[in-house]
Amino acid sequence: MSPEKSGLYYPNKFGLIIMNALEDVMGRNGMNAILNLAGLSEYIENPFPDNLEKGMDFADVAAINKALEEMYGPRGGRGLSLRVGRAMFTDGLKNFGALAGVADLAFVVLPLQAKLRIGIPAEAKIFSQISDQHSTVEETENELIYTIHKCSECYGRTGVDKPMCFIAVGLLQESLKWVSGGNEFRVNESKCIATGDDVCEFVIQKEPIS
Repeated sequence: MSPEKSGLYYPNKFGLIIMNALEDVMGRNGMNAILNLAGLSEYIENPFPDNLEKGMDFADVAAINKALEEMYGPRGGRGLSLRVGRAMFTDGLKNFGALAGVADLAFVVLPLQAKLRIGIPAEAKIFSQISDQHSTVEETENELIYTIHKCSECYGRTGVDKPMCFIAVGLLQESLKWVSGGNEFRVNESKCIATGDDVCEFVIQKEPIS
């Protein structure tokens, strides 16, 4: 059921982080069931190596996203995708590049809005630099607009009636929590390539909800 390969890639390390996140959220058997349904059973016995060579095709992520939806229904799949996205950040993405400095004292003592202004573009830059997921961030008075110009989650999907990239939403939610020192933020996907938009766009409210 996996879509035709895209020729767009994440580094192998990202693939390893995604698999670890799936296992954290669903257990080993649950992860294996999702990979089998997604047509990606080769990853069960042959996990991604822990390096930055580009090796996980965007179509593989789309297949995992679709398998979660098919196995658990739209609502259940959405909840699990959010949890997987959060686990991905916790399991490894927070240690990449500029984000690794978020725990430094010089960053910790910054005002909240300064933390957001530095931390979220740093995350977009990491994706753009080491994968084929080109991401950008724009700022308005009350919001940050996080845009994914080439999205893996909805790769090959068309005719969907509403945005569906919940792994990305969960990842952003957890990264915002990490960057801010423990606050939760509202993140809403306002545009999605699968619904016919040119990009996948995520609106982040600057004011925390907790």
